Amino acid sequence: MSSSSPTSLLDVALRPGKPPMLRIEATGDAPRWAAEHRDALRAAVAEHGSLLVRGLGLRDVAETEAVFRRLASLMTETEAFAPRRSYSHGVYSSSKWPPNQPMCMHHELSYVLEFPCLMLFACLIAPTDGGATPVADAPTVLHALPTELIKRFEKVGWLLIRNYNDIGASVADAFGTDDRRAVENYCRANAIKFEWQPDGALRTWQRRSAVVHHPLTGQRCWFNQIAFLNEWTIDPEVREYLVDIYGEDGLPFNTRFGNGDPIGADVVQLINEAYEANTVRERWQAGDLMLVDNVRTAHARERFEGPREVLVAMADAVHLADCSPTIEVTAR
Repeated sequence: MSSSSPTSLLDVALRPGKPPMLRIEATGDAPRWAAEHRDALRAAVAEHGSLLVRGLGLRDVAETEAVFRRLASLMTETEAFAPRRSYSHGVYSSSKWPPNQPMCMHHELSYVLEFPCLMLFACLIAPTDGGATPVADAPTVLHALPTELIKRFEKVGWLLIRNYNDIGASVADAFGTDDRRAVENYCRANAIKFEWQPDGALRTWQRRSAVVHHPLTGQRCWFNQIAFLNEWTIDPEVREYLVDIYGEDGLPFNTRFGNGDPIGADVVQLINEAYEANTVRERWQAGDLMLVDNVRTAHARERFEGPREVLVAMADAVHLADCSPTIEVTAR
């Protein structure tokens, strides 16, 4: 089915099980095309939650960066959970994550006080198999979850516990520095409890809201990384190995209810099942551009084989305080 939206003025195809898609003919000047259609593209994302643009023909990093910058105001990533390659200020590789392990549905930087409202993705090299960036509508997922579970998370929030050891992002990756005083100042300013371990490793705790309101539309959205960064989403063999090496409390990341209670495997399964039931996906093709409303729409990364190069930018910073959080956050 195809629909011409009065708000987007673009012929966006809406197909069951697929993200909204706009097919265009390559003009040879992707940055100029992006600049000319910026408002219409952003209106389409506001209407649908995400938009895959096919046919733009993005070829390299410089061209992709130019397109990104014509569409939005780019951010610098902070508190990364996995390392990335930085191509230029605000333009990154996708997270370095094992190709045979999926990255489950999440909202980018949902544990940070200032996070992107818009995500930009561009595929320069499509994998031979898998590797899609599927998306799921956050208000729909919220509606699909048990009411009592939602009430509990709204009351106590969720807690992210991180151990900066040899796995995942380093202290320097996450905070832009490994200077202890600078890291401590950042944590205090961003409502993060911290503790230096005897071996010099850093452990942090941060309590956040699991449900927020979209800063523009006011929609209630399931907005967090509760399931993705939980121990029960980790491959069982990998989890067992990490526990053997670092102990139960030493996993690189884990999530709990905001009052510290453990989140059981059954809760994680419920959340992931709600995501899967409401996921739409389309395999990447080289040259594709994808825009995702990061508050309204969760995204993931599927397993893949072969080379895969997807560039990422985080844009249009929004502060948690502007999203009617259910948990009050006080910086120290």
